[in-house]
Amino acid sequence: MIRAAIEQDLVEILDIYNEAIINTTAVYDYTPHSLQDRSLWYQKKKEENDPVIVYEEEGKVMGFATFGPFRNWPAYQYTIEHSVYVGTNGKHKGIGTALLHELIKMAKGQDYVTMVAGIDDTNIASIKLHEKLGFKYAGTITKAGYKFNKWLNLSFYQLDLSD
Repeated sequence: MIRAAIEQDLVEILDIYNEAIINTTAVYDYTPHSLQDRSLWYQKKKEENDPVIVYEEEGKVMGFATFGPFRNWPAYQYTIEHSVYVGTNGKHKGIGTALLHELIKMAKGQDYVTMVAGIDDTNIASIKLHEKLGFKYAGTITKAGYKFNKWLNLSFYQLDLSD
């Protein structure tokens, strides 16, 4: 089931996000976040009317997704950047696809025109997911980050929501 996140989901959302920080290059961060960090993030999302959705299975949050402004200048108001994270126990079950489908539907309903994804270029599963849903490659910033003793390249994909 996909639904709007509630404050009680933040512990499970935090676990999924911290797992990505600690073990992957899906997040270019080094330090796990605290529950207070996630609470502040969640409150800001609510204040700005940016969605936070979860995929729940048997009462457990298996993944979450959100979108928000791509850049903070007025001319970017029709472009959003999104994030989708699936916990280890939810991989390869279609959860990421379901969450991204829902985000796309929500974005179209809010009259956004372009949805952007920033994906580490070694995250082949995420790249394939985005391509499957119609995202087009838009370019790569080489050496955009440094983690796990190596340089990371950030590839951008975009979806035209006006079709």
